[in-house]
Amino acid sequence: MKKMPKQVESSPMKDVDDWENDLLNRYPDPDAPNKEKDEFRNYIDSDRVEGVKQFYKLNHTYQTYDFVCEKEKEFLKFDKRKMSLWDAVNYLNTLVDDSDPDIELDQLQHLLQTSEAIRADGHPDWFVLTGFIHDIGKVLCLFGEPQWAVVGDTFPVGCAYSDKIVYPEFFKENPDYTNERFNHKFGIYEPHCGLENVKMSWGHDEYLYQIMKDHLPEPALYIIRYHSFYAQHKEGAYAHLMNEKDHEMFEWVKKFNPYDLYSKAPVSPDAEALKPYYQGLVSKYLPETLHF
Repeated sequence: MKKMPKQVESSPMKDVDDWENDLLNRYPDPDAPNKEKDEFRNYIDSDRVEGVKQFYKLNHTYQTYDFVCEKEKEFLKFDKRKMSLWDAVNYLNTLVDDSDPDIELDQLQHLLQTSEAIRADGHPDWFVLTGFIHDIGKVLCLFGEPQWAVVGDTFPVGCAYSDKIVYPEFFKENPDYTNERFNHKFGIYEPHCGLENVKMSWGHDEYLYQIMKDHLPEPALYIIRYHSFYAQHKEGAYAHLMNEKDHEMFEWVKKFNPYDLYSKAPVSPDAEALKPYYQGLVSKYLPETLHF
């Protein structure tokens, strides 16, 4: 396995949400009114772009098949901490986005903006809950994980890396890139084997999916597990691994994506006023204590 970088070298982004801001530049809201780039999320012209680029260099170099297997062994024992969902939200809330020039919202407010936009459109309550919890897996950062192993676009490992993934040139430093077992279209997988049988790069999506997989409806689990899989739900790069069920469930992933990307606004949600509703929603679907 390629030697891991020192911790000091593994956090090139100023904040985990720099990645989400970068997504807005790659996939701007098609329904948003036209604005000059200096009016909204002045991000392209800042040094954050270089930070995101260096983030992906680390991510693409070290997210190997073996790395994912090791992280699953380490974290899927769920022995880091026992918390209620609310404790996890409060814990995550110590991660504050200092990098966004337009809004200064903590993690709870971002989650509420996502879920409240979903609720306003009349979607089922499990969909609202999914919006509220979809980023809880970022607690990995608070367990000492480097950002490149927590956030970022996700992609399959164990097969060829698509050129539709952001900064695909950085995969050339990944040992799997030249490994004959992995470096062709299907790699270790069979055509249309289904994403359930495909290992994804390690991060907050897969981690939270594994925590929630016995508690939520299947569409919710697909949203949590694949909401960062932009190479497929935006670029269609891995349809050759998907089965009929995956294609059906990805309609929910695509439905969720605009709420995740485009629901941020400068008005802070009233967390205290909303809490009773979300307490009821959480208690309906989730146990009192979760293992992280």
